[in-house]
Amino acid sequence: MPRWKALPEELDPQVREFAGQLRRLVDRSGLSVAAVADATGYSKTSWERYLNGRLLPPLRAVVALAETTGAQPAHLTTLWELAERAWSRAEMRQDVTMEAISVAQARAALGWDTDQPAAESPAKGAKFAKKSAAASEAPRTAAMPQASQPRRTDLPSAADFPEWAAAADRSPAAAAPAAPSPAARRSRRGRTVMFAVGAVGAALVAGAAVLLLNPGTGTTEKAAPRPAAAPSAKQALPAGVRCTGAGCVGKDPEDMGCGGQHAITPSRGTAGRAVIEVRYSKVCHTAWARISRAAKGDQATLSAGGHSATARAERDGAAYTPMVEVTGDPAKVAACGTTVAGVKGCSRPVPATPAGAPAPSAGSAVR
Repeated sequence: MPRWKALPEELDPQVREFAGQLRRLVDRSGLSVAAVADATGYSKTSWERYLNGRLLPPLRAVVALAETTGAQPAHLTTLWELAERAWSRAEMRQDVTMEAISVAQARAALGWDTDQPAAESPAKGAKFAKKSAAASEAPRTAAMPQASQPRRTDLPSAADFPEWAAAADRSPAAAAPAAPSPAARRSRRGRTVMFAVGAVGAALVAGAAVLLLNPGTGTTEKAAPRPAAAPSAKQALPAGVRCTGAGCVGKDPEDMGCGGQHAITPSRGTAGRAVIEVRYSKVCHTAWARISRAAKGDQATLSAGGHSATARAERDGAAYTPMVEVTGDPAKVAACGTTVAGVKGCSRPVPATPAGAPAPSAGSAVR
């Protein structure tokens, strides 16, 4: 069985070469990972991550390994610098990609055509609104179903009012016909009310039919598709992700699968030489603070959603806090660091960077 696992395929070639060089040094020395950890002062878990390409070691760990194995520190330092720049570029590309995915999802939720530039979508919306307005001004009677008129079989006749026939037999000079009796007037009034109620009912039925055929426009033109509904909070999580929202509070982002490709860096700052960053996972709706290039004892603190978390750097100069829930804009979440010398500093929102542009160094961790 081989001693080392295969390196991740997505690693940058320079990072892959550097990790392979570290493995060769350990193999030539004949030391186990535990022995390397004891000799360099860095934990066995950290060295397993370094040698398997999951984490870029700090420069001090690389120099310690060179001294332990008898290698030239200058050569390893050069390879480490190239690997660190490649690692930072990959992380920035991941951040830009996640932002692009967020914009595409927002446009899709608004019903815009994601294949067209954003500037064309409002124009298309205005054209659709103009077309709908023109259609609403067209005569609606063409599409409205006509309610059949009831046959009036209850109209009064001479048989109902004998006095009318008597008046017709008299000459024009005769007196005016006598008024209907009170009973006849009540009968006629009742029939009129019934006819009015029937007409109102027919109008309501016709209106309901129009709304069912095409709600909102009154025409038979096909209605515009509704925007896609927002994904349910109970939908299945991506593979490897084990929590979301409040269920992640106080937990390790790496153990819960919220880091790596699911995380971006919305803000970054420094406290002395230490780098302080906020890492945000859109899948888990959580954030955590990360400190790197720090001295032992330097700490980083993050507060959001009524929760706070603090982490202290160990001998490898890196650490990250447990997760806190974030329900608003992650760019507004700040992490602050304090060095053992008392120097303080907080993170600030990272400005948007075009894809392919050189990114500032973001430390050695990827969580």
